[in-house]
Amino acid sequence: MKSNNKDILEKAENALRASLMKVPFLDISAKERDISVTDFRVHLIATLSVGQKQRRIVLEVKSNGQPRMVRTAAYQLQRYLQDNPDTYGMIAAPYISPQAADICVKEGIGYLDLAGNCRITFDQVYIEQTGNPNPFAQKRDLRSLYSPKAARVLRVLLNDPKRPWKVQALAAEASVSLGQVSNVKSLLEDREWLTGSNAGFLLNAPEQLLAEWAGNYNFRKNTIRNYYSLKSVVDIEADLAAAGDEFGIPYALAGFSAAARFAPSVRYQRAMAYVSRDTEEIVRKLSLKEVSSGANVTLLTPYDAGVLYGARVIDGIRVTAPVQTYFDLLGSKGRGEEAATTLLEGVIRKSW
Repeated sequence: MKSNNKDILEKAENALRASLMKVPFLDISAKERDISVTDFRVHLIATLSVGQKQRRIVLEVKSNGQPRMVRTAAYQLQRYLQDNPDTYGMIAAPYISPQAADICVKEGIGYLDLAGNCRITFDQVYIEQTGNPNPFAQKRDLRSLYSPKAARVLRVLLNDPKRPWKVQALAAEASVSLGQVSNVKSLLEDREWLTGSNAGFLLNAPEQLLAEWAGNYNFRKNTIRNYYSLKSVVDIEADLAAAGDEFGIPYALAGFSAAARFAPSVRYQRAMAYVSRDTEEIVRKLSLKEVSSGANVTLLTPYDAGVLYGARVIDGIRVTAPVQTYFDLLGSKGRGEEAATTLLEGVIRKSW
């Protein structure tokens, strides 16, 4: 292992010992670190005394517990275990996600992480602990995948998950560089959320991506201004659309205003829209008064042009794409989460 990963090995060894101590008839009688076996190096081999019997545990420690890394480690261990049937293989990482844990279970490999999750099962031993959240979330990884430019790529993929893409075509569609697409592609591959084919790669886990992105999405990154109008919400939305078309200002109804076009059962009392430029011109045209309370109009300046990607025209009015509408609802007060769930179940999942 790299020198900066030695701490992970030390903690993984302690976690393994702590887990095994729960079984009174187990005892670690010997251990070896960094041993070359077949075509790779095992980070720890522990010899256990199980009553009168001895059993070895081979522990492969990874600094990244993403599914792709765990699957590769599991395959390496499987090759070793074929020639050493009395050895039990395990994988350790700072955090093993439920998806990575499923890979281990299917391959007959044990696992443990530094969050306290583990599954160790051999002979008459069965130790399992699940459900502990990830305290070591890789903020750099998340910032990279959900940065404004990377999010443009994700919007394209989520807009039509069934469509395969080549890197160059996806970069052109998302208006980003080839390097940006390659970086996003690598991060999604680590999660095993992409499937490759001769036609290109496509998203195979849109719901997992949407859920992780929602957990890292910040509605407040947009510039938010609140106004009051004497007109009804319906008239405000119609006037805003007409003004946007008249002045050539890119706009899209958002939040509840957009959701009501996709799911008419949604009820709301405030118009909301993205206006990408010349907001003051729209404000003057609609005779809006900026207020600190009692608003019935919210205008948003998008934090990135990608926010308006996939916008649709419904009954002559432009609205944000379903995925963007979903995020905005989650960030809205007043039954926003309920409306987001309605949109997810009634529109987004059906399109996938």
